[in-house]
Amino acid sequence: MHPPAILLETQQLLVVHKPAGMAVERQLHGYPSVEEWAWQYLSASIKKPFIGIVHRLDRPVSGVLLLAKKRAALKDLNLQFAERRTEKTYHAIVKQAPYPAAGTLIHWLTKDTEGKRAVIAREGATGAARCELKYKILKDIPSGILLEIKPVQGRFHQIRAQLAAAGTPILGDARYGAEASWQPDAIALHAHSLRFRDPADGQWRTVTAEWE
Repeated sequence: MHPPAILLETQQLLVVHKPAGMAVERQLHGYPSVEEWAWQYLSASIKKPFIGIVHRLDRPVSGVLLLAKKRAALKDLNLQFAERRTEKTYHAIVKQAPYPAAGTLIHWLTKDTEGKRAVIAREGATGAARCELKYKILKDIPSGILLEIKPVQGRFHQIRAQLAAAGTPILGDARYGAEASWQPDAIALHAHSLRFRDPADGQWRTVTAEWE
């Protein structure tokens, strides 16, 4: 597995392209993590680096990942995510085209902690959270149909569970009913871009990671 590629670095933050198969946080089970990689990378120039996990990507998902290098930056960025002022765009490959070709999916999800998956629930069910995402078909490709997805929230396995509930599971995502395989230790879901306000100067930044 290749290490994360640096997309943007300032005194306040670090944005990387996380490879599929790599965890975000340090793991007890032996998986390499972006957090450990970042610690080693920053330790080469900083005596005691700070690494703040701003948001997360599932281990089999690749793409843009934002880390804070200062506590103040972490607080600022966490607030942006909590208030939904950031914009996340994903790409996914599915076998069956959703209908209509563009639209909005709304579901209520609960978390099955033991099974490590999100579960569709009825509206108002105990512990259920409302989840919304916007999608559109970009084009047909040899492996399937390429979708653009913009989740409004960012719940646990939200995109994976919602697409599966709509009858279009992500390629390789056997946990949510996909029959077709994808790449080893990966599913066909990629965090394509992230738009956020830079804590240092207040300017909007959009960082993109091209899918390999």
